[in-house]
Amino acid sequence: MTTVRQPSLPRGLWHPRRIGWRLTLGFGLLVLLMLLALAQASFQIRHITGMTQRFATGDMQRLLRVQALSLQTEGVGSALSRLMNAPRENRVLEYADVDERNRRIDGIIESLGKGALDPAQEEILQRLVACRAIYADAFIATVDQIEADNLKAATRELNQQVTPALKAMLVESNALLARERENIEAGLAQAQARFERVAQWVGALSVLAVALAAWLGYRTTQSVVLPLAQLESAARRIAAGDYASRVSTTRAEEVDRVGQALNTMTDAVAQRERQIVQLAYHDPLTDLPNRTALLNPPHPPDTAYNGLALMDLARLKVINETLGYGTGDTLIKELALRARTVVHEAAARGQIGPAPTTARLSGGTLAVAFTAANRAAVQALHDQMELALAAPAVCGGHSVDLSVAYGFADSAPEGAALPVVTLMRNAEVALHTAKRAAVGFAWYSEAQEAARLSHLSLVSDLRVAVATSQLQMWLQPKFSLQTGLAVGAEALVRWQHPSRGFVSPAEFVPFAEQTGYISMVTSWMLEQALRTLALWAPLHPELSIAVNMSTRDLLDPEFCQRVQRLITRHGVDPHSLRLEIVESGLMDDPQTSVAVLHALRELGIRLSIDDFGTGYSSLAYLQKLPVSELKIDRSFIDGIDGQPGTQRLVKTMIEMGHGMGLMVTAEGVETEAEKTTITRLGCDVMQGYLGSRPLHGAALQAWFDALPPVSA
Repeated sequence: MTTVRQPSLPRGLWHPRRIGWRLTLGFGLLVLLMLLALAQASFQIRHITGMTQRFATGDMQRLLRVQALSLQTEGVGSALSRLMNAPRENRVLEYADVDERNRRIDGIIESLGKGALDPAQEEILQRLVACRAIYADAFIATVDQIEADNLKAATRELNQQVTPALKAMLVESNALLARERENIEAGLAQAQARFERVAQWVGALSVLAVALAAWLGYRTTQSVVLPLAQLESAARRIAAGDYASRVSTTRAEEVDRVGQALNTMTDAVAQRERQIVQLAYHDPLTDLPNRTALLNPPHPPDTAYNGLALMDLARLKVINETLGYGTGDTLIKELALRARTVVHEAAARGQIGPAPTTARLSGGTLAVAFTAANRAAVQALHDQMELALAAPAVCGGHSVDLSVAYGFADSAPEGAALPVVTLMRNAEVALHTAKRAAVGFAWYSEAQEAARLSHLSLVSDLRVAVATSQLQMWLQPKFSLQTGLAVGAEALVRWQHPSRGFVSPAEFVPFAEQTGYISMVTSWMLEQALRTLALWAPLHPELSIAVNMSTRDLLDPEFCQRVQRLITRHGVDPHSLRLEIVESGLMDDPQTSVAVLHALRELGIRLSIDDFGTGYSSLAYLQKLPVSELKIDRSFIDGIDGQPGTQRLVKTMIEMGHGMGLMVTAEGVETEAEKTTITRLGCDVMQGYLGSRPLHGAALQAWFDALPPVSA
């Protein structure tokens, strides 16, 4: 899938396809309108504030002065009346009152003349000044008559001249007051009108801003939200696995860039998904389908498989450890190549059905799923596979045989097809059977399934057996060949199952080793052996009990601490406890095993090598082990009296053991002839039915009671 690239767009200062420019312009206009509204409101508010200030400092003060003029004019008439009627000795006070009122009138008229007046006010003020002059002349004439004590003439002057003048002044003062009120009302009306205009301006700009904001919202929705919804829809299609659809172009450059990135991502995701599918369903080493592809194929075959073969490459672990993992990988690839070739050729000949599947499961295990008419066709396929694998593979200069074990499984005899997972499980059971029986191949059978289920059931019951004391510890005595006295015993585990009865150790111990339950059995046996040694110690401290260790115990870093805690709990001399190690078990991890054995020896525990001669250890390796006893396997003792060659071999073993300072014990001694022979060969201790069978319960107690007392 190729990415559709959009033509590059010119990049200038003005780019209308950019959402950023559109939003910047729109919101810039919106901010400008708001600033204009604020500026207009601020200007008008300042103007109204000025008018208010002028009203407070000019018009109102002038109005108050005019009102004061009217009051003083009315008051001066009353003062003149009091002056005329006052005795001569009280006239001074009245003169002072009249003079003070006259000065106030003059001061008010003078202050009114200094302010800004309109023409009507100027005209009224001029008439007021003229009336004031008339009043002044009449006032002087009246005062002269009063001083001449001519009250009649003074009264006539007051009534004819002064009072009319004061009335004229009062009329003009009231006219001036009315005019001042008219001016104030006109100013207030003007301010109100200006305020209403400001409100209209601000309202208009606000409406325009709201309209612009609505338009911007609509354009933003058209330019951003809808394209983003398209991108979201495209992303959902990609998430659903639709990688063919493309994101279309829009009028917004930013959205187009996101769309291009989404298209590029779609191509990358599609490519990675193909890679993931390849990794999920194919083995990278052999390029074969893997287990997932076999069990859940991405494209199921037209017909169901009725047979499956498992092929397991033998000795792969040893090859990896000795020749390297590169050699092991080369062998696996060679096995896959030859197996795939044989299967395809068989399908081409019609020997098996079309479209078989060859898959690698893990390690050196391959699976072949097919349809076959009968087992004879499968047997022929097996023969062809063996023929193809007969030639060794050359890996890094080494010639390595391709040794393979097979497990075959097919559907029921009536031909009903089984699921591949069932065929694989059955083939695994058959492969395990072939390995245990050391045969090249095996077919699955219900008997194998029953045995496998029985073993699984036994392993499941083993934990309960330990917890409920279904296990038993039997002891087989060991005798010195020089003195004939008992030197100890070997502890043997027995299982008395509540429903199955006696279960042989050979039946459950190997599976306990595989599942790890053997460590639990070892701990139980140690507990029983140490409890018995604690009971024996007062009468026969020379006796020891040997307990078998498993390979898993040797690899357990906590094993030494567990043994030490048990010895301390029972108060037993560590030298009376022996631990027996199978020779072959030491070779799984020699470094760890030797470290554990040395730690046990430091605790005072004596160690024995069991079944010597059946393992693979070298003499140089045995010299590193801190053991004190060598036990020759019963396979060398059986009939040794009539086998000179075996006698020479056993004599060599005994001399080798003595050369390393070890006590040598022969296992499985059942006849006097065998005892005589091993005594002559120099063996130290014997163990077997000739000396005693394994003992338990009352028989063991009777044997212990019959032991001769320890000599002082």
